[in-house]
Amino acid sequence: MKTKLILLALGGGLLFLGTGCQHVKPWQRGTLADYTMRGDRDPLGVGQDEHIFFSREAASGGRGVGGGGCGCN
Repeated sequence: MKTKLILLALGGGLLFLGTGCQHVKPWQRGTLADYTMRGDRDPLGVGQDEHIFFSREAASGGRGVGGGGCGCN
């Protein structure tokens, strides 16, 4: 039991240390603000996503708001 707990803690620590957090340097921000980095640049893809969300949650619109179509937040 104790070894499982140690392995679990070690695995959690490795997951925590392996995250992709990185400081963005000022000269790299222009690349991140580029038009190609936007998620809504493809109108067909946005329409497909809207259709999937509508079919899954029976709700449409409100893409920038959290919560589901069931009324829960």
